[in-house]
Amino acid sequence: MQVLRVAGGARLAGSVEVVGAKNSVLKLMAAALLAPGSTTLGNLPAISDVAIMHQLLGRLGCEVNTSGTGATDEVCITVPDHPQWEAPYDLVRKIRGSICVLGPLLARTGKAKVALPGGDAIGSRPLDMHFAGIERMGAEVRVEHGYVVAEAPDLRGASIWLDFPSVGATENILTAAVLAKGTTVIDNAAREPEIVDLCQMLVSMGAQIGGIGSSTLEITGVDGLKPTTHRAVADRIVAGTWAMAAVATRGDITVRGAHPEHLEIALDKLARAGAEVEALPGVGFRVAIAERPRSFDVVTLPYPGLATDLQPQAIALLSVADGTAMITENLFEARFMFCDEIARMGADVRTDGHHAVVRGREQLSGAPVRATDIRAGVGLVIAGLVAEGVTEVAEVHHIDRGYVRFEEQLRALGADVQRVESDTFGG
Repeated sequence: MQVLRVAGGARLAGSVEVVGAKNSVLKLMAAALLAPGSTTLGNLPAISDVAIMHQLLGRLGCEVNTSGTGATDEVCITVPDHPQWEAPYDLVRKIRGSICVLGPLLARTGKAKVALPGGDAIGSRPLDMHFAGIERMGAEVRVEHGYVVAEAPDLRGASIWLDFPSVGATENILTAAVLAKGTTVIDNAAREPEIVDLCQMLVSMGAQIGGIGSSTLEITGVDGLKPTTHRAVADRIVAGTWAMAAVATRGDITVRGAHPEHLEIALDKLARAGAEVEALPGVGFRVAIAERPRSFDVVTLPYPGLATDLQPQAIALLSVADGTAMITENLFEARFMFCDEIARMGADVRTDGHHAVVRGREQLSGAPVRATDIRAGVGLVIAGLVAEGVTEVAEVHHIDRGYVRFEEQLRALGADVQRVESDTFGG
């Protein structure tokens, strides 16, 4: 297997470039299905999840052409007049985000058959709100033989209240509503920057959407949409990862291409920890610290709260901070699987339900560990950077799903990180 071999003791310093958000680009690619013709998307990260979405769109009858630098891609998606409407299991099982083709396929073809998705092992993420929303719009939905089957010859506008501001449910209802008859109102909609990015792309295709960026979206359906050209929003989770890594290693990192306003709470936490946080208009932001960081409490919440996708990175930082921190995880019950791995490195982490207590130590110790999801993987790498000795992080394919050339960027910042083949992981 491939592992990342991380030598401890590095102080990260320099600059990194953040590209398009994984949590946005997959949805933008799916939204291209809404208009026949060629849609061009820019600033896409060259990660494995995007490659899988390429394949999925190809299976739906689209022609997908990619050009780029190796770190970022520009993708031209040519959508046929009559796309296929079945998203097969062999692709959908690999990434949770593939469920986002449900809304566009239903809107374009009147039916969709999408395999129940896979993705990260961070707990249950039920699709009930997706189904309830499109059912309110007149769709018939059933689950059979591992597939979601939805049919709606004539989608119609409806008033929809989400019990929780689910990003995925908001996206599927939104992409179904843009071609429905009448007006759809989504109350308690997700407000993430990635939702705003999707809305902006849909508007450029001719959709009529009010309340963008708020918790109430009003969508007036149109008869048809046109292809567009759109640049994906920068990845705030990758940007936040570099910010956490800077503070954990007592480093100095400039994060270029990022939007600090998308990370206000996370950056405020780092400032409270003793870091210098500087917004750089038109560039990104800088995070620097020369002393041991102070502990801070973490509560994960839907945007604009602190993202659950930054929780493992925060725990890695807090494991070497001065003091004791309380972590409250409100979104995914299995996110604390990460704690079992970082505890192997000497971290003092105790979990109880959706709470964890982290007592900072002066230093961790290198150990063989396994990534259980994308963010756990980078959290363990950060822990390895502040550990004595060498840490080997296995299951690195998880990291590849969300981070472009991660180890290369780390080396450019001064870390000793290598990707190696290991037949005897931990031996």
